[in-house]
Amino acid sequence: MDALSTLHGALAEFTPAWAAALGVLLVLFALGFTGAPLWLWAAMGLVALIGFGAPVWAIVAFAALAVVFVVTPIRRVLSGGVMSLMEKLQFLPTISSTEQEAIDAGTVWVEGELFSGKPDTRRILDQPYAGLTPEEQAFLDGPVEELCAMVDDWEVWQRRDLPEAVWQKLKDEKFFGLIVPKEYGGHGFSPSLNSAVVAKTASASSTLGITVMVPNSLGPAELLSHFGTQSQKDYWLPKLATGEVIPSFALTEPGAGSDAGAISSRGEVFEQDGELYLRLNWKKRYITLAAISDVLGLAFKLFDPNNLLGKGENLGITCALVPTTTEGVVLGKRHDPLGVPFWNCPTEGHDVVVKLDEAVIGGREGCGKGWRMLMQSLAAGRGISLPASATAGVKQAARVSGAHALIRKQFGLSIGKFEGIEEPLARIGGWAYTMEAARRYTNGGLDQGAAPAVVTAMMKYNTTELFRKAVNDGMDILGGNAISRGPRNPLASAYIGVPVSITVEGANILTRTLMIFGQGAIRCHPFALKEMQALMSRDVKAFDAAFWPHIGHVVRNAFRAIGLSLTRGALAGSPVSGAASPYWRKLQWSSATFAFLADLAMGTLGGDLKRKEKLTGRFADVFSWMYLLSAVLVRYEAEGRRKEDEAFMRWSAEYALARIQEAFDGLFANLQVPGATWLFRGPLAAWSRFNRLSAEPSDRLGHTVAAAMQVPGEQRDRLFGGVFTSMDPNHTLGRFESAMQIAYEAEGVVRKVKDAIRSRQLPKAHPATLIPQAVEAGIITAAEADLLQRAEAARNDAIQVDAFDNEDYFASAVDPDRARPVQSQGDGAPVGLPADSLPDAGAVAYGAAVETEDPAA
Repeated sequence: MDALSTLHGALAEFTPAWAAALGVLLVLFALGFTGAPLWLWAAMGLVALIGFGAPVWAIVAFAALAVVFVVTPIRRVLSGGVMSLMEKLQFLPTISSTEQEAIDAGTVWVEGELFSGKPDTRRILDQPYAGLTPEEQAFLDGPVEELCAMVDDWEVWQRRDLPEAVWQKLKDEKFFGLIVPKEYGGHGFSPSLNSAVVAKTASASSTLGITVMVPNSLGPAELLSHFGTQSQKDYWLPKLATGEVIPSFALTEPGAGSDAGAISSRGEVFEQDGELYLRLNWKKRYITLAAISDVLGLAFKLFDPNNLLGKGENLGITCALVPTTTEGVVLGKRHDPLGVPFWNCPTEGHDVVVKLDEAVIGGREGCGKGWRMLMQSLAAGRGISLPASATAGVKQAARVSGAHALIRKQFGLSIGKFEGIEEPLARIGGWAYTMEAARRYTNGGLDQGAAPAVVTAMMKYNTTELFRKAVNDGMDILGGNAISRGPRNPLASAYIGVPVSITVEGANILTRTLMIFGQGAIRCHPFALKEMQALMSRDVKAFDAAFWPHIGHVVRNAFRAIGLSLTRGALAGSPVSGAASPYWRKLQWSSATFAFLADLAMGTLGGDLKRKEKLTGRFADVFSWMYLLSAVLVRYEAEGRRKEDEAFMRWSAEYALARIQEAFDGLFANLQVPGATWLFRGPLAAWSRFNRLSAEPSDRLGHTVAAAMQVPGEQRDRLFGGVFTSMDPNHTLGRFESAMQIAYEAEGVVRKVKDAIRSRQLPKAHPATLIPQAVEAGIITAAEADLLQRAEAARNDAIQVDAFDNEDYFASAVDPDRARPVQSQGDGAPVGLPADSLPDAGAVAYGAAVETEDPAA
């Protein structure tokens, strides 16, 4: 002690108190920013205190405290006390068995980096950016393209079903077996190809896309491939692959939607003639393909009242396969989901008897394991189908809106030159870039075997929400061309049907408020799940090993958040140089702030955070947009840092950061921190608003994006590719594509005529009316005149809308008494459109008159 006092006195003579305090803080800041281990904190803190001449009592107190935390046996005594206090206060949320199985399902991927507060950006960047094998690309370019060309979406809506030839093509080319392994006669394609097929087919017709996606997502083929017995795989998978058997999967019930664990469907085990059977009863709704399915996948609660399986009486949720010809199965009716003509149906089962070993997926071993099967399947599948169809929808909206913005003229200018049109057009283009980046990036992880349940929930929620916004923007740009239904309308079907994607596979409100952050806070946090498991098992050693590193994790992220905020991310590293580098740094800044605030909310609210859905929704927004930003930055690098794409990357990155900032603003304004709420809602909130991560993308940047969308060619086809399109001027989409191409080619000729008008070589009039005079005056050539005439004709045709004769219009009507909905399932007799009441699709689809417009207007 004398030696310490002597050393302290000598150093104190040269070190003012304020400098000593500042020096200690700087040392602690450096340790906190870098995430140093606890023993190093203790050692360096002690050295700093001595070195900067702190009082002896402070040094002794610090050393005593360090001993408590660094010496494991002593620290565990303290950990046991903390555990007891948490249990007494019921600090952590209780987790039901279904919640636990959902948490256990799947894997943690790069989202764990984003939740950490100190993401390894090199790891994020180095994840594979998905592509297709030559075999997969050939399938996409061949059978998929051929299938899309067979479908007229307007005719499908009028007939309310796909043509028989399309159904046969689906079976012949094994579209229902995309995910069935090759050894069972399927294609065995990757998630990337599955996604690409859904995207292209959905872009041609939503009904076609849904029909393809459902058998290749959650359902019998997926469940059998992973969990079925060998005999079940041998029997069912070849039939599913060829379409000999059409599958459906029944989960949702009137009383069990988002709360799937509340299903009332019931199965009882009984024995007869030495064999075990199930007696099943169910009432399901919203089951896609059910009315035309040959086998029904069924989720139900299994009971074994006589304990014949030796596993107790209540075994839990179980999945089984039930042939729809089995006595007691009731099919035959359809729901009408906003008029979108895909098969979506209710079904009932009344005392349906099946053999247990044949029906239960996985046989006896699968009894009671249905929920885990479903969660593990959805952990990957939720990131494929709906994100693919939504991304394709936005890319198709980008193509159509960009074309229309060039084609359509008002006041002598293409409407795309008006800033009011540029703004929504840029949003569509930026969202398309973001969503395709996220689709490809997510598929790359899925292709490698990852099953990140939180990421796929992010994808489902955010892509379908952006799809909704993009379609609305597209409707605004196309105006009357979008609201007048008919075979010429390229957007109405998407506009009508988009709420379906919002609702299915986990309603978006639930997905945002409970799944993305609710599950993410447990699964992706480096310590939270370990602490909860230790508390539930009363394991002091495990709790000690998680709790104190968690405290250090919080302190580190607090220091990182402060340091990165003060320097606007400059202290963070970037895995790249160039245009994207600042955004990688801001990603780290966002992660540190998010991680600290998340821990703060969990620490102050405990189990109550689960019920604070407005807060968890904002946390979900930050988490989601960090992931989407990561995907955007990875895409830019993976595609070679193309200079022409830089504006799309910047717009997307700045939009993502603006959404993160918006969510942070909401968190600062609403977080309640005992004793410090004033600090977060006052000074910290004001600082965050002043020192923003990013403003919205600038008008100049939006102009660059919108202008690029109005230029036909390689960049447009690359950025908005992967969707079905056509150059046939008689096709709904081809009409816009061909008119855009020729109108763009004629722009130079139009400029010549307008220049001549300004120089008074030609009279002031619409350029299209001056073509003969322009040729005669030598201003344009005969070939240019022909090009301009064809361009004006194409423009005029592209902006026309459908109009129907009364006879044709009413051909789609039916006698309301013959299409009266019936709520009860009854005996399963079909209710709805009788076959002989279907309209003549040819008359409705192709017999429409066209409302013309004066080309000079």
